[in-house]
Amino acid sequence: MKKRSRKHEEPDNQDRWLLTYADLITLLLGLFVILYAMSKIDGGKYEAIVAAFGDVFGGSHPAVVNAAPQAIDLPVATLVRERKQIEEMLAMGLKKAIASGMISVSQNERGITVHIMEELLFASGSAVLKQNSLSTMDTLASLLKTLPNDIRVEGHTDNVPISTAQFPSNWHLSVARAVNTGFYLIEKHQLNAEKVTVVGFSEYQPLVPNTTAENRARNRRVDIVIVTNLAQQSQPETQSGH
Repeated sequence: MKKRSRKHEEPDNQDRWLLTYADLITLLLGLFVILYAMSKIDGGKYEAIVAAFGDVFGGSHPAVVNAAPQAIDLPVATLVRERKQIEEMLAMGLKKAIASGMISVSQNERGITVHIMEELLFASGSAVLKQNSLSTMDTLASLLKTLPNDIRVEGHTDNVPISTAQFPSNWHLSVARAVNTGFYLIEKHQLNAEKVTVVGFSEYQPLVPNTTAENRARNRRVDIVIVTNLAQQSQPETQSGH
């Protein structure tokens, strides 16, 4: 019997890899479109975008991103704008004290700092707030209460040693001044205690070298730091450090 010849088997499709490649390109295109859109939509839509990502890559519940065409700034730009707004608010609200030289305002990577000179707040070698300083503190507190930021109250001294029954060292004095200032803001003006940190730095973070009486006076101060960084990290509520 004559053997029946086998039918010629069709070779595997050599171009199937193109389908996988096309799928990959499509997914990448979708990823870049979404990333671009994230820089253009309202920050409140971020969670919806995350949910949409989850659905594309295996999520169980469909989500529709209906982003309004409202542009938002990148985090760094938003941070710069926030600092500027806070600094302008403080400059206006504390205009009289700033003009007198008793208060100055600066900013750095941590946030906005209100430098309050010892002469305004305390008598020499004391940690008791002066009565005539309270109106300025009340004005400052009213401004701080409008902000959601964490607040750091930092005590500083010059490099002249102190040794009294109440304050054996500049460490003790700087911490006591920071504590009394922070406690006044919390107790009198109901600042959120969970957002207030108290720190004593003694003589170890001077604004200027302790080479003249004028410079030492500038270094004796309490700093109120309005924390405005990307992490918004809080420190323990009471500490001393350098």
